[in-house]
Amino acid sequence: MKIHSMWDQYPLLQAELVATNELLEKNITLKNQAVREAILARLLSGGKMLRPAYCLLFSYYSPQRDAERAQAIAAAVELLHTATLMHDDVIDEAGTRRGQETMNRAFGNQIAVYSGDYLFTVCFRLLSDYAGDAAVLKIDTNGMESILIGELNQMDMRYNPDMRMRDYLRQIQGKTAQLFALSCYAGAYGADEDEKLAQLAYRIGHNIGMAFQVMDDVLDYTQDDKTLGKPALSDFRNGIYTAPVLYAMQAERKAFASYIAKGADVTAEELAEIHGLVERYGGNRAAQALAKKYTTKALKLIKKLPNHPVKETLTKLTEQLLYRNM
Repeated sequence: MKIHSMWDQYPLLQAELVATNELLEKNITLKNQAVREAILARLLSGGKMLRPAYCLLFSYYSPQRDAERAQAIAAAVELLHTATLMHDDVIDEAGTRRGQETMNRAFGNQIAVYSGDYLFTVCFRLLSDYAGDAAVLKIDTNGMESILIGELNQMDMRYNPDMRMRDYLRQIQGKTAQLFALSCYAGAYGADEDEKLAQLAYRIGHNIGMAFQVMDDVLDYTQDDKTLGKPALSDFRNGIYTAPVLYAMQAERKAFASYIAKGADVTAEELAEIHGLVERYGGNRAAQALAKKYTTKALKLIKKLPNHPVKETLTKLTEQLLYRNM
């Protein structure tokens, strides 16, 4: 089963992620074959599967590690992530993701929303079947609540000319950092009686998630459509103002006022102008510095983990992901 080529250098994780994908495929049991195949294509499309990977890595800290249980929790995390992306695509009216046609473009909004809802149910079914601990279900429920609050906060701030960095940080804390934190915490859960390791894992995941989202938003202003797998600067067109543009606006807010006022009617030529303004006013550089700050925090926290063979892998993977294109 195909997974991203980045895992070639991590053979242990590669095998576990293949098993996780097989579990995902086994549990998507819709009778509508066209919708089932489309959902599987999005789940198994060669995405990096970062959140399941961190979940699996932290699970190795458990002295009585159950590989099947760890893979089920990792699969549940990926289902949760993919479900939120499907709902995002409906809200954003997105046509492509990872270079593939979105569910809403292929089947319409109704089926896309129901498909996302279906993945939520599979997520909790997996946890109830394999996790064997009600506390893990509670962890995932609380995590999903925080993620959805983050999404709602983002919707509230769309096309808001008064948006500030603090609003952005609040959004990505709920939207992205929470899922990374949840992945690490759920993997480490039960590894020690006092839960200190799981709490440390949560903090590591939080900082990884913050850095990852900031860098992802930088790529939106520095990469082309083909590399991104979606239209560049699509967030700005959708009224979502991220770190690069917000930092640039701190330097010269008036330069962006007319573009923000146009809302979704901003043209491709105007988006190119915005791209130039963000670079001119140092938005990308400032956002990269912010991502580096969160990365440094994550790596310092990883150093506090007990010695274990996976500790080196956690460090290497985090450096590889978060210093990309910096």
